[in-house]
Amino acid sequence: YHGLMARTTVKGHTVWLLEPQTFMNLSGKSVSALARFFKIQPQEILVAHDELDIPAEDVRIKSGGGHGGHNGLRDIIAASGSNEFARVRIGIGRPPGRMDTADFVLKDFSSAERKGLPVTLELAADAVEAVVELGVALAQTRVNAPAAE
Repeated sequence: YHGLMARTTVKGHTVWLLEPQTFMNLSGKSVSALARFFKIQPQEILVAHDELDIPAEDVRIKSGGGHGGHNGLRDIIAASGSNEFARVRIGIGRPPGRMDTADFVLKDFSSAERKGLPVTLELAADAVEAVVELGVALAQTRVNAPAAE
């Protein structure tokens, strides 16, 4: 499947995990190969990805939609022929000043960013579990709700 794959159980549901080993811009090759082999419908796919339009360290769930300029999502949509998959969007924020977007997304994490990474990844893992257990719509209301002040 052009990636590292595992089968596991999450909240009582069998789940296939896939980490494409292609270039990020060619993720669709890996995702579509696994989906075709196991007859997984686009609505059953959940893609976790970085998102410029969400503040750093924030996590949101979305169902369907366009690629928003994300080349990995663009390739998954093209290879699968559908944009009807769910997404766990992991915020990275916008590049500072006039920094090129490609340079921004490819740079190493700063020490401050590395400090917050474990919490962000935990939030993303919780979002994945919520989608598997509750479905996208209910998971969105739980995960996307603003934090209590």
